[in-house]
Amino acid sequence: MEPYLLILYYSANGATRALAHRIARGVRQAGMDAKIRTVPRLQTNATAIPTNTPPHPSDIPETGDLYATDDDLRHCSGLALGSPTRFGNMAAPLKFFLDNTSHLWLEGALIDKPATVFTSSNSLHGGQETTLFTMSLPLLHHGMMLLGVPYSEAALNTTTSGGTPYGATQVAGNKHDDCAELTPEEAQIAQTTGKRLAEAAKLLNVRPSAVNQ
Repeated sequence: MEPYLLILYYSANGATRALAHRIARGVRQAGMDAKIRTVPRLQTNATAIPTNTPPHPSDIPETGDLYATDDDLRHCSGLALGSPTRFGNMAAPLKFFLDNTSHLWLEGALIDKPATVFTSSNSLHGGQETTLFTMSLPLLHHGMMLLGVPYSEAALNTTTSGGTPYGATQVAGNKHDDCAELTPEEAQIAQTTGKRLAEAAKLLNVRPSAVNQ
């Protein structure tokens, strides 16, 4: 199995998805494979596909990115985790998915793998930084090595919309479609994030074969 980085996200209206695909571009620019996966919406009874259960064919989305499984996480060489803001927190579908990864925690499957987080909000002060922090906490519990965005990325100093040293972000405003357009600075910061994640995975020499030894 060739090394790959997992870009795992939940997106309600397409903005976070746009960030995910830009981060994947940075990963590939650095010469690594990027596997983009999402998680299903929660139903009113709060059920979704458990991470340790292979998806039934009827559960596979007809369009867009595939749903993630625990094997996607288990065998990745690094992780970029993304969610829209929900009252300053990650969205419930992504939280539900992460809450069902305790078996991976018991295995130590993610220990010492690099990770980064990203988010999108409708407003400039919509809880982006707190959302990035809440997504970071379970990754720290898994023993992952968190990466931010250094100020050597000039777009951090010029952006008037999204982009933080804690992770790539977007201010979506009223853009509710599957082609939410990133500003040049948002796109640059996201692409730099993906490239940096890939370079870290190479330096750490994280390979799928090293898991569960």
